[in-house]
Amino acid sequence: MFESKYSKVLTVILVIIIIAIVGLLAFLGYDYYQNYMITKDTSDFVDNFQGDVVNQDPVEDGDNTGETEENPFEQIQDAQTGSASNTKQQYKGFGVLGTMEIPAINFKYPILEKVTKKSIETSVAFLYGTEINQPGNSVIIGHNYRNGLFFSNNKKLNVRDKIYITDNSGTKVTYTIYNKFETTPEDTSFYQRDTKGKAEITLSTCTDDSSARLIILARAE
Repeated sequence: MFESKYSKVLTVILVIIIIAIVGLLAFLGYDYYQNYMITKDTSDFVDNFQGDVVNQDPVEDGDNTGETEENPFEQIQDAQTGSASNTKQQYKGFGVLGTMEIPAINFKYPILEKVTKKSIETSVAFLYGTEINQPGNSVIIGHNYRNGLFFSNNKKLNVRDKIYITDNSGTKVTYTIYNKFETTPEDTSFYQRDTKGKAEITLSTCTDDSSARLIILARAE
């Protein structure tokens, strides 16, 4: 009698363990698949990125029948604002300022133009500074989810590693890392640093234990 009850208890425990293992494997499988799809989507976007999208429709010679002549004043406005010729590319509903590639950590992501809760759950984003690839410092932030996504692998970067940024004009600039350090989450003293007329970028993310910020400074070659 006692052995029968003992056997039933062991069977129940075994079933619970099997269910727990299956559940864990399913969770890990889903997490892996989700991470793979995010990485594939961002990589594909970067590989196909060519800057701003041109919207003007070409007019063929001798095919102006029935067309009205454009207002010269509107043409001047369009030339000044670029609104009639270029549209900022979008990634999952967010405007894109450019793309970033870091071969040392197999990183390929679009740089989103605004920091919001949703945008930095989608990619890395521009926080502060001058226009990317222009003289001055540009601060770009991203999450460290400790799973390889976004800036999770920034801790593996070293001084002299290369970062490549392509802006909306299609210009690709090479940056070289020259400093890497940790600081408090409130420290922004390095945002407005003197770049001596060079284009620089600052990559900012949290440390693995979320107690500090990991900062990467890089300068255009």
